[in-house]
Amino acid sequence: MTATERFQDLPLEEVIGDRFGRYSKYIIQDRALPDARDGLKPVQRRILYAMYNEGNTHEKAFRKSAKTVGNVIGNYHPHGDTSVYEAMVRMSQDWKLRHMMIEMHGNNGSVDGDSAAAMRYTEARLSSIAGEMLRDLNKETVDFIPNFDDTEPEPTVLPARFPNLIVNGSTGISAGYATDIPPHALHEAIDAVLMRMDNPEATVDELMTVLKGPDFPTGGIIQGTDGIKAAYETGKGRVIVRSKTEIEQLKAGKSQIVITEIPYDVNKANLVKKMDELRVDRKLDGIAEVRDESDRTGLRIVIELKKDIDGEPILKYMLKNSDLQVAYNFNMVAISDRRPKLMSLAMLLDAYIEHQKEVVTRRSEYDVRKAQDRLHIVEGLMKALSILDDVIQTIRSSNDKRDAKNNLITRFEFSEIQAEAIVSLQLYRLTNTDITELKQEQDELRKLVENLNAILNSPAKLSRLIQKELHDVRKRFAEPRNSVIEEKIEELKVDLDILVPSEEVVVSVTKEGYVKRTGLRSYGASNGAGMTMKESDYPILERTMNTQHHLLLFTSLGNYIYQPVHELPDIKWRDLGQHISSIVSLEPSESIVAAIGLEQFDDIHSILTVTANGFVKLSKLADFHVQRYGRAYKGMNVKKGDRLLDARLVKGSEDAVLVTHQAYILRFPLSDVGTTGVRTGGVKGINLKPEDQVVSMQVITDSSASIVVATQRGTVKRTALKEIEVGSRAQRGLMILKELKKNPYRVIGAQITGPSEKLILTTVKDVKTEIEPNSLRLSDRQANGSALSDEAKNGAASRLYYEPTAKTDKPASK
Repeated sequence: MTATERFQDLPLEEVIGDRFGRYSKYIIQDRALPDARDGLKPVQRRILYAMYNEGNTHEKAFRKSAKTVGNVIGNYHPHGDTSVYEAMVRMSQDWKLRHMMIEMHGNNGSVDGDSAAAMRYTEARLSSIAGEMLRDLNKETVDFIPNFDDTEPEPTVLPARFPNLIVNGSTGISAGYATDIPPHALHEAIDAVLMRMDNPEATVDELMTVLKGPDFPTGGIIQGTDGIKAAYETGKGRVIVRSKTEIEQLKAGKSQIVITEIPYDVNKANLVKKMDELRVDRKLDGIAEVRDESDRTGLRIVIELKKDIDGEPILKYMLKNSDLQVAYNFNMVAISDRRPKLMSLAMLLDAYIEHQKEVVTRRSEYDVRKAQDRLHIVEGLMKALSILDDVIQTIRSSNDKRDAKNNLITRFEFSEIQAEAIVSLQLYRLTNTDITELKQEQDELRKLVENLNAILNSPAKLSRLIQKELHDVRKRFAEPRNSVIEEKIEELKVDLDILVPSEEVVVSVTKEGYVKRTGLRSYGASNGAGMTMKESDYPILERTMNTQHHLLLFTSLGNYIYQPVHELPDIKWRDLGQHISSIVSLEPSESIVAAIGLEQFDDIHSILTVTANGFVKLSKLADFHVQRYGRAYKGMNVKKGDRLLDARLVKGSEDAVLVTHQAYILRFPLSDVGTTGVRTGGVKGINLKPEDQVVSMQVITDSSASIVVATQRGTVKRTALKEIEVGSRAQRGLMILKELKKNPYRVIGAQITGPSEKLILTTVKDVKTEIEPNSLRLSDRQANGSALSDEAKNGAASRLYYEPTAKTDKPASK
């Protein structure tokens, strides 16, 4: 390419696609995923090889970690020293690996997530079992390739004389692929290899008689043998890993929960902090203290309980709501034949067995070559000793070493190699006894060659040799299982009656989204008055509830928030509540539109929702119950440009009334609305005119009641519900006001009359007018009502709502 052709005009999509494709291929094959044969990622393999190459092995003294990291970076792995050192540290952590590859002196981190000391402070060497990963490496058992600068060779895979991928597992994320292979007990993994070698058609059920399941270095209880079997069959599966716990009885009616093993890969410090937060936030009553009593003898976390508190339900709650119990998802992806594959247990075992056959075959071929080369020399030396005087005479008469070799080759028919060995022979070896030693060596070499050739020519003998060596590794390195395996996953049912003390409280929710619960004492001291609210805010819920009850909040975007009453912030009645967005994140345009209090999520009730564009939906109340409630969930699929208007608790046998801004009213039975799931968009409830929208939804529980309608001009009217004929869903409905051509009345709110509550009519200037609904005379359907607020003076009316009262408003009964 000339100087004028330095730039190429290429499409950006093509360049980015090509470069990212190359990058993805690199990180999949050569960074993040382990090889199915030795179970190592490239950085791990390079660390082990660099330490082996430098003689930093288990029988020698420790060396500074920085020296190893420098060797790895300088010779094999041209990346950051931090990533290399972190990989090195991980291979030395006994809570990460079932069998450590590296022994390290100094601070190599902790199960609390503490980082290791800097590499200049720590010292390391290969562990004894790591020697088995590298055994026979110098016998041409694996392929070598040039390193990144072509100055040194490095192995593409290690001989791996035990199934490391199954024993130590692996975890990693690359482009489009991730892997999670759990650790296993070494003796069980080797037994599975031996069984597969004896019976290449061995099923997962048969293999699981010896390989029971994962065995985590941190122990714990593994639940769900079906998940283990699925993982071994397909490469994907799910199990539950639970802490090992015990409830100890103390004096004076107290007890404590003692945790001695936690799930694999769980940060102990974060776990203790989370459990203590449950106590501090009073989400769980009954805990006196959470302590970490771990020391060099082992892990120990203590949850001390208050007097006369049963530990079982507390433990179940902790298991369900903290990392005392976690799900482990198998995703057994490894590099096989230079490709990432989701591998079953049989595939992993077969890949390892084939690798071992290749390693032992290549080692045997190497040993045969070396033995034959030595045998050739031994035969030459024996021949030379038999004609020793002639040989000495020939060498003495030669001019130099090269001439001596040529003369020996010409006169006695020695080979070049034999001649070299003869002329290099030391004089003290020329004794009568050497012929005996050489003869013995010759016999041994011939026998060795014969045995090696037998192995090379017999697949059965090759397999027996591999099995014998695996038995030897098993005998030397096997350790008892750490994890206990249980067949079934225990369902955790948390009894709130025991965990949450029963207490009557007043729950309040305002239109602006401020929530709180208040003790009856604080509420009674204020006589229910004087609650602090922001200007123009008003309560949409104020009722006496129990701490064991539940609260559902619905938002304008169709989402709902579930909050147990006992987890609401405990705030004095006269103080401002806590905004819901500090508990659950909301969109900037999202606001609370309805609040529903419940005793329980039963199968009797349903939730009725309506949007401003007239769509209605009925969903079973039980479908709204969620286990994890730290976020908002979809309660109705609201279309763009629409908004959720209201939500009501119903039984499904009532009539619904929809009132629109342009004064249309439609009454229809809820049986017209089919029950659907929570994430659906609902069906058309009313046929709206252009520019019209629903302003109120009411549910009729008493047909003898009446409905109060308010307009923007400050007029209010009360009409008997019997005047509103029952129609069908999706109709236009009837007029509830008389239509005027100039300055028409527009509905801003409607409410069905209650027993004795007060109605509040509020204007845009925040002027409030109290209304006694039953004091209003009944008007016919097309009357426009009486003016109760002066529009010119007070501004246009903006909303009509009941003033909630905690004394009369009860949660839905069981």
